[in-house]
Amino acid sequence: MEPLNPPSVAIDGHTVRRIREEKRLTQLYVSKVVAVTTDTVSRWENNRYPTIMRENALKLAESLEVDLEEILKKEVEDEILVIPEGNARAGHKEWFYFAAVIFSILAGFFYYLFFLQPSTVPVLNAKRILPFNAAPGSKILIQVELSAEKPQKGMILKENFPIGWHLLDSQPKVSHLDNEAGVARWIFRNPLLKTQVFYLLQVPEEVPSSSDLTFLGELIANSDGEKSSVFLQSNGSMGMMPFHWADSNGDNVIDDVEILEVSDLTDEAESLNLDWDLLEIIWEEGSYRWSDEKKQFIPVQPVSD
Repeated sequence: MEPLNPPSVAIDGHTVRRIREEKRLTQLYVSKVVAVTTDTVSRWENNRYPTIMRENALKLAESLEVDLEEILKKEVEDEILVIPEGNARAGHKEWFYFAAVIFSILAGFFYYLFFLQPSTVPVLNAKRILPFNAAPGSKILIQVELSAEKPQKGMILKENFPIGWHLLDSQPKVSHLDNEAGVARWIFRNPLLKTQVFYLLQVPEEVPSSSDLTFLGELIANSDGEKSSVFLQSNGSMGMMPFHWADSNGDNVIDDVEILEVSDLTDEAESLNLDWDLLEIIWEEGSYRWSDEKKQFIPVQPVSD
């Protein structure tokens, strides 16, 4: 007996595409709801996969605002082969050979499709490195690391930062910026296999505790006419605390390891003003504090026990 809820189901890709287009939904929207790539949605709609995980199918139906049954493949009733009683044994033998040939053809096709056919979709990686804390009214540095497994004709990085925050400068220079909406875009022509992006954000002086500090980003690439995309993953969450972005452990001290890390970043993001002089003074003094009045970090000597 088959389980009531099998782990995988067969969906009708043509039905999925029809419903999505009727509701004027984009593949990008569907991919975000289901938490997959747009290429996966495209493969589903073209029936490239015989079955998909039931959990993904439920999310897919939810994104299309329909019941799961509406996008499942309809079972086709097997035709009844009527064989004269005298030729029953010969009929069964012929049907066996026919089924064996069909099975061999299908097996060969799927083996070629999933194992022998070279993949034209490039593997992309995109990671955002956030500071663990940000002081209201301060400037923070955001790092983004991009990579591809093979050369691309072009790439676009889209970043959405919290509303009310402002991008001050970046390396490389931003191609399109809308600070009011919290959107920045970078366009890369024939990029390197590994690319780094740095940008400075101005944190508002007043940040309500209920503010959404979410960063959303997407990397889109074009390789030989094949579009591919991946969402940026952050190294963790960021809190609103009066610590310098270079103080990775939030102890009001920029120690030797942290100052060396900032030194490397200064070389890599040489066009940005990272306040290296202030960081050196904080490192030499041994500690710092945040001044709400001046809206800046003040070097201080640590208090001895």
